Amino acid sequence: MSLDAWIIFALFWIVFVTTPGPNAVNCITNGMRLGFRRALPGVAAILCQAALFLTLSALGITALIASSPEAFRALQLMGAGFLIYLGIRTWRGARIARTPARVEERLRLRPRPGSVFWPAFAIATINPKSVAGYLAAFSQFVQPGVPIWDQMSVIAPTALTLTALSYMGFTALGAGLGRAALGAVFNVWLRRGLGACFILYGALLGSASVSMARS
Repeated sequence: MSLDAWIIFALFWIVFVTTPGPNAVNCITNGMRLGFRRALPGVAAILCQAALFLTLSALGITALIASSPEAFRALQLMGAGFLIYLGIRTWRGARIARTPARVEERLRLRPRPGSVFWPAFAIATINPKSVAGYLAAFSQFVQPGVPIWDQMSVIAPTALTLTALSYMGFTALGAGLGRAALGAVFNVWLRRGLGACFILYGALLGSASVSMARS
């Protein structure tokens, strides 16, 4: 991959991973709820999903999924249902006001093993934006005449580094908001707003899948 092609790919990936979506909302929510350090397994989950999808894209499997309307529609419906469930759970969990004292108490709590990692991995995996994004990256930036794994030695480290920086930033933003508390009432409504974002993403995803089925 030439330097010019690498720069264009890096810019594409920056836009891809910094555009707010379910992953970003989940990282902010985890940061507010658990603090930065304890929310990092959520970032690790996104990186595992990214490494998985990069490998599948190199093997041509994501292109196969995208070319199958039934498989892609099923993925959309699964993602929509899961996002709506997370939105309702986040909204209901925001009933308890987060005063500064409760924030310090929250930061001392140790989440259950896997309680952060696996939901984050599920959100990242069933998000059709992931399939579309990786498919776009490989269709636009992979050169047919060059061995795929030689190109992956450049693409994968770039994509994973930018992904880590982006979602660590979203997690740090959530942790900062949670630690500041911003007033108990405002903090509750901010967390409810994040829950509403999950529900909105799920509703839009579900409606898009229904529209595809009817067309």
